[in-house]
Amino acid sequence: MTRRLLTSAMLCVAISGLAAAPNANAAPSKLRPETPAQHNARMSWWRKARFGMFIHWGLYAVPAGWWNGKRVPGIGEWIMNDAKIPVEQYAALASKFDPVKFNAQTWVHIAQAAGMKYMVITAKHHDGFAMFHSHVGTYNIYDRTPYHKDPLKMLANAAHEDHMPLGVYYSQAQDWHHPGGRAIGGHWDPAQKGNFDTYLKNVALPQVKELFTHYGHLAVIWWDTPVDMTPERAAPFVRLIKKYQPWIISNNRLGGFAGDYDTPEQTIPANGLGRDWETCMTINDTWGYIKGDHNFKSSTTLIHNLIDIVSKGGNYLLNVGPNALGQIPAGEVSRLMKMGAWLKVNGAAIYGTTASPFPYQLPWGRCTQKHGLLYLSVFHWPQDGKLLVPLTNPTIDAHLLAAPHTKLSVTAGASGATITVPANAPDPVATVIVVNPHGAPQVMPPPPLMQDDNGVIDLTADACTIVGSSAQKEHSPTDVGYWTNESDYIAWNVKVTKPGVFNAEITMAVDPAFAGSTFTVMADGSSCGGTAASTGGWSDYKTVNVGTVTISKTGMVKVVVKATSMPHGAVMNFRSLRLVPQ
Repeated sequence: MTRRLLTSAMLCVAISGLAAAPNANAAPSKLRPETPAQHNARMSWWRKARFGMFIHWGLYAVPAGWWNGKRVPGIGEWIMNDAKIPVEQYAALASKFDPVKFNAQTWVHIAQAAGMKYMVITAKHHDGFAMFHSHVGTYNIYDRTPYHKDPLKMLANAAHEDHMPLGVYYSQAQDWHHPGGRAIGGHWDPAQKGNFDTYLKNVALPQVKELFTHYGHLAVIWWDTPVDMTPERAAPFVRLIKKYQPWIISNNRLGGFAGDYDTPEQTIPANGLGRDWETCMTINDTWGYIKGDHNFKSSTTLIHNLIDIVSKGGNYLLNVGPNALGQIPAGEVSRLMKMGAWLKVNGAAIYGTTASPFPYQLPWGRCTQKHGLLYLSVFHWPQDGKLLVPLTNPTIDAHLLAAPHTKLSVTAGASGATITVPANAPDPVATVIVVNPHGAPQVMPPPPLMQDDNGVIDLTADACTIVGSSAQKEHSPTDVGYWTNESDYIAWNVKVTKPGVFNAEITMAVDPAFAGSTFTVMADGSSCGGTAASTGGWSDYKTVNVGTVTISKTGMVKVVVKATSMPHGAVMNFRSLRLVPQ
């Protein structure tokens, strides 16, 4: 995976740009002619699955984040690059790689018990080490390690036996071992020097052919970091798809090829992406195994992430990072089992569902829909026993998903439908209520933002509308990140009752390497601006007064924060704008 969130976002923007270029899709589209009906049929199982397991496992599990007795900052699978380890020294780790506790059936059973419906494993990551018996040289787990087995073959057999769709990750462009392979940040060892096209021809393409011909029916091909890939360089890979695995689903990171779905990394888009998409995310802070990384997300957070993603029409590809012995860490397994227990009861709210009909986030949870029913996953249980749902359908029935024969009372009102619920939440993580609106959901418009009694206008990232192609809502509390397109902007419509002159205070975080963007705050024809100076890092938030704006009228006013320059590739991580009356 990409090393940093912003780097990943910028790569995805680059991929989108290639796909949108006049000739970017010419070769792939001719190689795979497909009607919309055929495309939908091919994507059908993936859209129903909603939840999959990502597996980052490779030679990097041996150093496990440590080199020469020191912890190397960064994520596990990037250690060769981050520590600038010479090719020969890194390759020598293979003699210590003996995953004697790897059991393919166990991995499949863990995924099944977690409620996951497909698996994707790293066949070759950026370090160039093949986790299968490749005949393209000997730099692979079969030929170079004491293990002398093909774990991908074993996993494929186990997955196929248990009817678990299996996909493979393959780093087609970035390869730090083979001469000519690309390296983000540049090469550091003369052994890496070579011709990129020769590398693609002699290493990447033959290995992808091996994957497509030796491991049975593959469900997904997951490309990554398409450094220097072009439509012409991508076309031979797509030809392999057509020839050997025409049913396979491909992500959008091949380069010069839009793929079947987008791949936001470590973040959840604010409102979906307008096409099929899949958020990939770690359980702790790393993809590949790091000894001592126990900063695991809670099972509640993971379940809420799953629900949030599916409510926006996406899939959740949740990563595990097995150690050098072939074991998935216990801290990851325990959380997956809790997710599986919740899904065993509430899976109907996830599998086969589509995005929420509500074009805004609900304050108490999320909504999915299927077969004319709405599934309300309630994160924050109403203390007064009244759940307000912004629907105006004249007849609405409701019941708890876990107790289908117990009907809940529904009362219509000016603010929507009120469902009377039990005093205490039946499920402390997320209780699912099934709503039958008897027809298409009649959704109420979102309520306007208001000034408070002191005239202060609080405008948060959570409540903003994002206009543009790259900026996304992320994290908790919500901010606007991935702001890597200067033309993107964020806006709010607010009901003003006390006009006047306001100090504009922005809370933001800016990494030093990306500092220097300028921006403007606009409201009711008035504006002020500032510079996004470094705050120390992307997670270090500071509040800055950027001047004053004058709002001269009452009623609905549009407030906008817009970049005016972006010299270093990103604007800011935006958390809030506060307009305080003078």
